[in-house]
Amino acid sequence: MLIKNIKQLLVTGCERKQKISGKDMSRLTFLEDAWLLIEEDKITGYGKMGDREASVAAGEVMDASGKVVMPAFCDSHTHLVYAGSREKEYRDKVMGLSYEEIARRGGGILNSARLLHETSEEALYDQALIRIEEIISQGTGAVEIKSGYGLNTEDELKMLRVIRRIREHTPLTVRATFLGAHAFPEKYRNNREGYVNLVIHEMIPRVAGEDLADFIDVFCDRGFFNPEQTDRILLAGMKYGLRAKIHANELDFSGGIQTGVKYDALSVDHLEYMDREEIMLLKDSDTMPTVLPGASFFLGLNDAPARKMIDAGLPLAIASDFNPGSSPSGNMFLMMSIGMIRLRLLPEEVIYAATLNGAYAMGVEDELGSITVGKKANLIITKPVPGYEYLPYAYGSDLVEKVILNGKEI
Repeated sequence: MLIKNIKQLLVTGCERKQKISGKDMSRLTFLEDAWLLIEEDKITGYGKMGDREASVAAGEVMDASGKVVMPAFCDSHTHLVYAGSREKEYRDKVMGLSYEEIARRGGGILNSARLLHETSEEALYDQALIRIEEIISQGTGAVEIKSGYGLNTEDELKMLRVIRRIREHTPLTVRATFLGAHAFPEKYRNNREGYVNLVIHEMIPRVAGEDLADFIDVFCDRGFFNPEQTDRILLAGMKYGLRAKIHANELDFSGGIQTGVKYDALSVDHLEYMDREEIMLLKDSDTMPTVLPGASFFLGLNDAPARKMIDAGLPLAIASDFNPGSSPSGNMFLMMSIGMIRLRLLPEEVIYAATLNGAYAMGVEDELGSITVGKKANLIITKPVPGYEYLPYAYGSDLVEKVILNGKEI
Protein backbone atom coordinates (compact mmCIF):
# COMPACT_ATOMS: atom_id res chain seq x y z
CA MET A 1 0.00 0.00 0.00
CA LEU A 2 1.31 3.41 -1.00
CA ILE A 3 -0.17 6.50 0.63
CA LYS A 4 0.75 9.60 -1.34
CA ASN A 5 0.20 13.38 -1.30
CA ILE A 6 -0.04 13.35 2.51
CA LYS A 7 -0.56 16.90 3.73
CA GLN A 8 1.32 16.21 6.97
CA LEU A 9 2.96 12.96 8.10
CA LEU A 10 3.34 13.19 11.89
CA VAL A 11 5.85 11.78 14.42
CA THR A 12 8.64 11.07 11.95
CA GLY A 13 12.37 11.00 12.65
CA CYS A 14 12.06 9.09 15.94
CA GLU A 15 14.17 6.09 14.92
CA ARG A 16 16.40 6.22 18.00
CA LYS A 17 13.88 7.60 20.47
CA GLN A 18 11.92 5.48 22.91
CA LYS A 19 10.12 8.49 24.40
CA ILE A 20 10.02 12.27 24.10
CA SER A 21 10.69 14.46 27.15
CA GLY A 22 10.52 18.07 28.28
CA LYS A 23 10.97 20.80 25.69
CA ASP A 24 11.35 18.22 22.92
CA MET A 25 7.64 17.46 23.31
CA SER A 26 6.84 20.89 21.85
CA ARG A 27 8.90 20.16 18.71
CA LEU A 28 6.74 17.80 16.68
CA THR A 29 8.66 16.16 13.86
CA PHE A 30 6.66 15.85 10.64
CA LEU A 31 6.90 15.98 6.86
CA GLU A 32 4.68 17.97 4.53
CA ASP A 33 3.60 16.74 1.09
CA ALA A 34 4.75 13.23 1.94
CA TRP A 35 4.39 9.59 0.93
CA LEU A 36 4.46 6.41 3.00
CA LEU A 37 4.89 2.82 1.87
CA ILE A 38 3.52 -0.26 3.67
CA GLU A 39 4.55 -3.83 2.85
CA GLU A 40 2.66 -6.59 4.61
CA ASP A 41 2.22 -5.18 8.15
CA LYS A 42 5.26 -2.88 8.31
CA ILE A 43 6.24 0.65 7.35
CA THR A 44 8.97 0.18 4.74
CA GLY A 45 9.58 3.73 3.60
CA TYR A 46 8.46 7.35 3.72
CA GLY A 47 9.61 10.73 2.49
CA LYS A 48 8.65 13.93 0.71
CA MET A 49 6.88 13.58 -2.62
CA GLY A 50 9.71 15.39 -4.38
CA ASP A 51 12.53 13.38 -2.80
CA ARG A 52 11.87 10.10 -4.56
CA GLU A 53 9.57 8.73 -7.19
CA ALA A 54 6.47 7.99 -5.12
CA SER A 55 4.79 5.86 -7.77
CA VAL A 56 6.54 2.68 -6.66
CA ALA A 57 4.81 -0.61 -7.34
CA ALA A 58 2.08 -1.12 -4.77
CA GLY A 59 -1.00 -3.26 -4.60
CA GLU A 60 -3.05 -0.28 -3.51
CA VAL A 61 -2.47 3.45 -3.88
CA MET A 62 -4.25 5.85 -1.57
CA ASP A 63 -4.36 9.60 -2.12
CA ALA A 64 -4.23 11.56 1.17
CA SER A 65 -4.40 15.06 -0.29
CA GLY A 66 -5.37 17.54 2.41
CA LYS A 67 -5.18 14.89 5.12
CA VAL A 68 -2.94 14.17 8.10
CA VAL A 69 -1.43 10.72 8.57
CA MET A 70 -0.17 9.84 12.04
CA PRO A 71 0.54 6.79 14.20
CA ALA A 72 -2.55 5.16 15.67
CA PHE A 73 -3.04 5.97 19.35
CA CYS A 74 -1.42 3.87 22.06
CA ASP A 75 -3.85 3.98 25.00
CA SER A 76 -1.80 2.74 27.94
CA HIS A 77 -4.46 2.72 30.69
CA THR A 78 -7.99 1.32 30.33
CA HIS A 79 -10.48 -0.84 32.21
CA LEU A 80 -12.67 -1.52 29.20
CA VAL A 81 -13.59 -5.09 30.15
CA TYR A 82 -16.54 -4.55 32.48
CA ALA A 83 -20.20 -5.50 32.87
CA GLY A 84 -22.97 -2.95 32.50
CA SER A 85 -22.58 0.74 33.25
CA ARG A 86 -22.83 3.14 36.19
CA GLU A 87 -24.73 6.17 34.96
CA LYS A 88 -26.95 6.21 38.07
CA GLU A 89 -23.84 6.77 40.21
CA TYR A 90 -22.94 9.74 38.07
CA ARG A 91 -26.31 11.21 38.94
CA ASP A 92 -25.30 10.82 42.61
CA LYS A 93 -22.05 12.57 41.77
CA VAL A 94 -23.94 15.47 40.19
CA MET A 95 -26.08 15.65 43.33
CA GLY A 96 -22.95 16.21 45.41
CA LEU A 97 -21.69 12.82 46.58
CA SER A 98 -17.91 12.33 46.36
CA TYR A 99 -16.17 9.41 44.67
CA GLU A 100 -15.30 8.01 48.11
CA GLU A 101 -18.85 8.47 49.46
CA ILE A 102 -20.28 6.57 46.50
CA ALA A 103 -17.75 3.79 47.14
CA ARG A 104 -18.69 3.59 50.83
CA ARG A 105 -22.34 3.12 49.83
CA GLY A 106 -21.40 0.05 47.79
CA GLY A 107 -21.04 1.87 44.52
CA GLY A 108 -17.96 2.45 42.47
CA ILE A 109 -15.59 -0.46 41.93
CA LEU A 110 -17.62 -2.73 44.25
CA ASN A 111 -20.72 -2.18 42.14
CA SER A 112 -18.81 -3.13 39.00
CA ALA A 113 -17.48 -6.22 40.80
CA ARG A 114 -21.02 -7.37 41.62
CA LEU A 115 -22.17 -6.89 38.04
CA LEU A 116 -19.12 -8.69 36.67
CA HIS A 117 -19.61 -11.65 39.01
CA GLU A 118 -23.13 -12.11 37.62
CA THR A 119 -21.97 -11.91 33.98
CA SER A 120 -20.67 -14.88 32.01
CA GLU A 121 -17.30 -14.80 30.31
CA GLU A 122 -19.01 -14.96 26.91
CA ALA A 123 -21.30 -12.01 27.68
CA LEU A 124 -18.35 -10.05 29.09
CA TYR A 125 -16.40 -10.65 25.87
CA ASP A 126 -19.37 -9.59 23.72
CA GLN A 127 -19.75 -6.34 25.68
CA ALA A 128 -16.03 -5.62 25.47
CA LEU A 129 -15.98 -6.25 21.73
CA ILE A 130 -18.44 -3.39 21.17
CA ARG A 131 -16.07 -1.04 23.02
CA ILE A 132 -13.08 -2.41 21.12
CA GLU A 133 -14.74 -1.69 17.77
CA GLU A 134 -15.56 1.81 18.98
CA ILE A 135 -12.01 2.72 20.01
CA ILE A 136 -10.55 1.28 16.81
CA SER A 137 -12.91 3.49 14.79
CA GLN A 138 -11.63 6.45 16.83
CA GLY A 139 -7.99 5.72 15.99
CA THR A 140 -6.65 3.49 18.76
CA GLY A 141 -4.29 0.77 17.57
CA ALA A 142 -2.80 -0.43 20.87
CA VAL A 143 -4.45 -0.70 24.26
CA GLU A 144 -3.56 -1.81 27.76
CA ILE A 145 -6.51 -3.41 29.56
CA LYS A 146 -6.65 -4.05 33.30
CA SER A 147 -8.56 -6.54 35.38
CA GLY A 148 -9.71 -5.32 38.79
CA TYR A 149 -13.50 -5.66 38.72
CA GLY A 150 -13.33 -9.26 39.89
CA LEU A 151 -11.88 -8.86 43.38
CA ASN A 152 -11.84 -12.62 43.84
CA THR A 153 -9.60 -15.14 42.18
CA GLU A 154 -12.04 -16.70 39.72
CA ASP A 155 -13.53 -13.41 38.54
CA GLU A 156 -10.11 -11.81 38.10
CA LEU A 157 -9.09 -14.80 35.99
CA LYS A 158 -12.33 -14.49 34.02
CA MET A 159 -11.50 -10.88 33.16
CA LEU A 160 -7.97 -11.72 32.12
CA ARG A 161 -9.17 -14.57 29.90
CA VAL A 162 -11.48 -12.11 28.15
CA ILE A 163 -8.53 -9.77 27.63
CA ARG A 164 -6.56 -12.68 26.14
CA ARG A 165 -9.42 -13.38 23.70
CA ILE A 166 -9.40 -9.73 22.66
CA ARG A 167 -5.67 -9.98 21.99
CA GLU A 168 -6.15 -13.14 19.93
CA HIS A 169 -9.22 -12.14 17.92
CA THR A 170 -8.94 -8.43 17.18
CA PRO A 171 -6.36 -6.43 15.20
CA LEU A 172 -5.41 -4.37 18.26
CA THR A 173 -2.06 -4.72 19.97
CA VAL A 174 -3.13 -5.60 23.52
CA ARG A 175 -1.27 -5.65 26.83
CA ALA A 176 -2.92 -7.15 29.91
CA THR A 177 -2.53 -5.92 33.48
CA PHE A 178 -3.51 -7.79 36.63
CA LEU A 179 -5.19 -5.34 39.03
CA GLY A 180 -6.56 -7.55 41.75
CA ALA A 181 -5.52 -4.79 44.16
CA HIS A 182 -8.10 -2.35 42.79
CA ALA A 183 -10.26 -2.14 45.92
CA PHE A 184 -11.05 -4.13 49.06
CA PRO A 185 -14.13 -6.31 48.52
CA GLU A 186 -16.98 -6.21 51.00
CA LYS A 187 -15.99 -9.61 52.40
CA TYR A 188 -12.62 -8.17 53.49
CA ARG A 189 -13.88 -4.79 54.70
CA ASN A 190 -12.51 -5.49 58.19
CA ASN A 191 -9.67 -7.78 57.12
CA ARG A 192 -7.59 -5.87 54.64
CA GLU A 193 -4.46 -7.89 55.36
CA GLY A 194 -6.43 -11.01 54.52
CA TYR A 195 -7.21 -9.64 51.07
CA VAL A 196 -3.62 -8.54 50.47
CA ASN A 197 -2.52 -12.08 51.31
CA LEU A 198 -5.13 -13.50 48.93
CA VAL A 199 -3.76 -11.33 46.10
CA ILE A 200 -0.17 -12.31 46.88
CA HIS A 201 -0.49 -16.02 47.65
CA GLU A 202 -3.40 -17.12 45.47
CA MET A 203 -4.23 -14.65 42.71
CA ILE A 204 -0.73 -13.82 41.47
CA PRO A 205 0.42 -17.47 41.19
CA ARG A 206 -2.80 -18.39 39.31
CA VAL A 207 -2.48 -15.42 36.93
CA ALA A 208 1.16 -16.23 36.24
CA GLY A 209 0.43 -19.95 35.91
CA GLU A 210 -1.95 -19.26 33.01
CA ASP A 211 0.32 -16.55 31.56
CA LEU A 212 -2.58 -14.09 31.58
CA ALA A 213 -0.85 -10.77 32.33
CA ASP A 214 2.09 -8.65 31.24
CA PHE A 215 1.96 -6.21 34.16
CA ILE A 216 0.79 -5.90 37.75
CA ASP A 217 -0.93 -2.78 39.08
CA VAL A 218 -2.10 -1.51 42.47
CA PHE A 219 -4.50 1.33 43.33
CA CYS A 220 -2.26 3.07 45.85
CA ASP A 221 -4.31 5.95 47.22
CA ARG A 222 -6.21 7.29 50.18
CA GLY A 223 -8.87 4.78 51.25
CA PHE A 224 -7.45 2.03 49.06
CA PHE A 225 -4.02 0.32 49.26
CA ASN A 226 -1.27 1.96 51.31
CA PRO A 227 2.40 2.09 50.27
CA GLU A 228 3.39 -0.86 52.45
CA GLN A 229 0.67 -3.08 50.97
CA THR A 230 1.50 -1.81 47.48
CA ASP A 231 5.16 -2.62 48.04
CA ARG A 232 4.40 -6.22 49.01
CA ILE A 233 2.02 -6.83 46.12
CA LEU A 234 4.37 -5.39 43.49
CA LEU A 235 7.29 -7.38 44.85
CA ALA A 236 5.24 -10.59 44.72
CA GLY A 237 4.18 -9.88 41.14
CA MET A 238 7.69 -9.08 40.01
CA LYS A 239 8.87 -12.45 41.31
CA TYR A 240 6.54 -13.96 38.70
CA GLY A 241 7.82 -11.71 35.92
CA LEU A 242 5.05 -9.09 36.04
CA ARG A 243 6.39 -5.56 35.65
CA ALA A 244 4.91 -2.90 37.92
CA LYS A 245 2.44 -0.17 37.00
CA ILE A 246 0.66 1.96 39.62
CA HIS A 247 -2.49 4.01 40.11
CA ALA A 248 -1.05 6.86 42.19
CA ASN A 249 -2.08 10.21 43.65
CA GLU A 250 -5.57 10.47 42.17
CA LEU A 251 -7.23 11.38 45.47
CA ASP A 252 -4.28 12.57 47.57
CA PHE A 253 -0.53 12.30 48.03
CA SER A 254 -0.30 8.53 48.43
CA GLY A 255 3.34 7.43 48.30
CA GLY A 256 2.53 5.52 45.15
CA ILE A 257 5.00 7.43 43.01
CA GLN A 258 7.84 6.66 45.41
CA THR A 259 6.87 2.98 45.49
CA GLY A 260 6.60 2.86 41.72
CA VAL A 261 10.03 4.36 41.18
CA LYS A 262 11.48 1.99 43.78
CA TYR A 263 10.32 -0.98 41.70
CA ASP A 264 11.09 0.56 38.29
CA ALA A 265 7.41 0.76 37.39
CA LEU A 266 6.79 1.16 33.68
CA SER A 267 4.33 3.95 34.47
CA VAL A 268 2.63 5.75 37.34
CA ASP A 269 -0.84 6.93 36.37
CA HIS A 270 -3.35 9.62 37.41
CA LEU A 271 -1.03 12.04 39.28
CA GLU A 272 -3.63 14.68 40.12
CA TYR A 273 -1.55 15.40 43.25
CA MET A 274 2.14 16.07 42.61
CA ASP A 275 4.83 18.14 44.28
CA ARG A 276 8.28 19.14 43.10
CA GLU A 277 10.00 16.35 45.04
CA GLU A 278 7.93 13.73 43.22
CA ILE A 279 8.56 15.40 39.86
CA MET A 280 12.31 15.30 40.48
CA LEU A 281 12.07 11.68 41.60
CA LEU A 282 10.41 10.75 38.32
CA LYS A 283 12.94 12.75 36.33
CA ASP A 284 15.72 10.52 37.63
CA SER A 285 13.83 7.33 36.71
CA ASP A 286 12.70 5.35 33.66
CA THR A 287 9.07 5.47 34.82
CA MET A 288 6.59 7.21 32.49
CA PRO A 289 4.22 9.66 34.22
CA THR A 290 0.80 9.13 32.68
CA VAL A 291 -2.14 11.50 33.04
CA LEU A 292 -5.78 10.51 32.59
CA PRO A 293 -7.54 13.80 31.82
CA GLY A 294 -10.87 12.12 31.11
CA ALA A 295 -11.11 10.91 34.72
CA SER A 296 -10.36 14.24 36.39
CA PHE A 297 -12.71 15.97 33.91
CA PHE A 298 -15.57 13.51 34.47
CA LEU A 299 -15.21 13.39 38.27
CA GLY A 300 -14.45 17.07 38.76
CA LEU A 301 -11.10 16.31 40.42
CA ASN A 302 -7.92 18.36 40.43
CA ASP A 303 -6.21 18.40 37.06
CA ALA A 304 -2.80 16.77 36.98
CA PRO A 305 0.01 19.37 36.87
CA ALA A 306 1.07 18.21 33.42
CA ARG A 307 2.49 21.60 32.44
CA LYS A 308 4.83 21.57 35.45
CA MET A 309 5.96 18.04 34.64
CA ILE A 310 6.92 18.81 31.05
CA ASP A 311 8.51 22.15 32.01
CA ALA A 312 10.66 20.24 34.53
CA GLY A 313 11.92 17.98 31.73
CA LEU A 314 9.71 14.93 32.23
CA PRO A 315 8.15 12.89 29.46
CA LEU A 316 4.37 12.54 29.62
CA ALA A 317 1.81 10.04 28.33
CA ILE A 318 -1.93 10.56 28.00
CA ALA A 319 -4.37 7.65 28.33
CA SER A 320 -8.15 7.40 28.42
CA ASP A 321 -8.79 5.42 31.65
CA PHE A 322 -11.83 4.02 29.77
CA ASN A 323 -14.03 2.57 32.54
CA PRO A 324 -17.67 2.71 33.67
CA GLY A 325 -17.23 4.84 36.77
CA SER A 326 -14.78 7.64 36.17
CA SER A 327 -14.08 7.89 32.43
CA PRO A 328 -16.68 6.19 30.20
CA SER A 329 -14.89 7.08 26.96
CA GLY A 330 -11.93 5.65 25.09
CA ASN A 331 -11.82 8.47 22.54
CA MET A 332 -8.18 9.53 22.45
CA PHE A 333 -8.87 12.56 20.26
CA LEU A 334 -11.10 13.78 23.08
CA MET A 335 -8.37 13.04 25.64
CA MET A 336 -5.93 15.14 23.61
CA SER A 337 -8.48 17.96 23.53
CA ILE A 338 -9.00 17.84 27.31
CA GLY A 339 -5.22 17.76 27.69
CA MET A 340 -4.94 20.98 25.73
CA ILE A 341 -8.02 22.70 27.24
CA ARG A 342 -7.65 21.73 30.89
CA LEU A 343 -3.96 20.81 31.30
CA ARG A 344 -2.67 23.67 29.09
CA LEU A 345 -0.64 21.37 26.87
CA LEU A 346 0.37 22.25 23.34
CA PRO A 347 -0.97 20.36 20.31
CA GLU A 348 2.51 18.93 19.71
CA GLU A 349 2.74 17.72 23.30
CA VAL A 350 -0.59 15.91 23.34
CA ILE A 351 0.21 14.18 20.04
CA TYR A 352 3.49 12.80 21.39
CA ALA A 353 1.79 11.90 24.69
CA ALA A 354 -0.89 9.84 22.91
CA THR A 355 1.46 8.09 20.47
CA LEU A 356 5.14 7.41 21.18
CA ASN A 357 5.02 8.12 24.92
CA GLY A 358 1.84 6.06 25.22
CA ALA A 359 3.63 3.22 23.46
CA TYR A 360 6.48 3.48 25.97
CA ALA A 361 3.99 3.38 28.87
CA MET A 362 2.74 -0.01 27.68
CA GLY A 363 6.11 -1.39 26.58
CA VAL A 364 5.52 -1.40 22.81
CA GLU A 365 7.65 1.59 21.77
CA ASP A 366 9.94 -0.63 19.66
CA GLU A 367 7.06 -1.58 17.34
CA LEU A 368 4.51 1.25 17.60
CA GLY A 369 4.02 4.94 18.30
CA SER A 370 5.98 6.65 15.52
CA ILE A 371 6.43 6.69 11.75
CA THR A 372 9.57 4.59 11.64
CA VAL A 373 10.76 2.11 9.02
CA GLY A 374 10.35 -1.39 10.41
CA LYS A 375 7.60 -0.50 12.87
CA LYS A 376 4.11 -1.91 12.53
CA ALA A 377 1.86 0.02 10.16
CA ASN A 378 -0.79 1.21 12.63
CA LEU A 379 -2.01 4.52 11.24
CA ILE A 380 -4.76 7.11 11.34
CA ILE A 381 -5.71 8.93 8.15
CA THR A 382 -7.78 11.97 9.02
CA LYS A 383 -10.45 13.71 7.02
CA PRO A 384 -9.20 16.88 5.28
CA VAL A 385 -8.03 19.28 8.00
CA PRO A 386 -6.09 22.58 8.06
CA GLY A 387 -3.16 20.94 9.89
CA TYR A 388 -2.21 18.91 12.96
CA GLU A 389 -3.05 21.76 15.37
CA TYR A 390 -6.69 21.26 14.36
CA LEU A 391 -6.81 17.72 15.79
CA PRO A 392 -7.06 18.61 19.52
CA TYR A 393 -8.66 21.98 18.77
CA ALA A 394 -11.81 20.56 17.15
CA TYR A 395 -12.94 18.75 20.28
CA GLY A 396 -15.77 16.32 19.77
CA SER A 397 -15.47 16.29 15.99
CA ASP A 398 -15.16 13.01 14.11
CA LEU A 399 -11.85 13.53 12.33
CA VAL A 400 -11.00 9.93 11.39
CA GLU A 401 -11.44 8.91 7.76
CA LYS A 402 -9.53 5.62 7.82
CA VAL A 403 -7.71 3.44 10.35
CA ILE A 404 -4.97 1.05 9.24
CA LEU A 405 -3.88 -1.67 11.67
CA ASN A 406 -1.19 -4.23 10.89
CA GLY A 407 -0.97 -2.81 7.38
CA LYS A 408 -4.66 -3.33 6.58
CA GLU A 409 -7.51 -0.88 6.39
CA ILE A 410 -10.06 -1.64 9.10
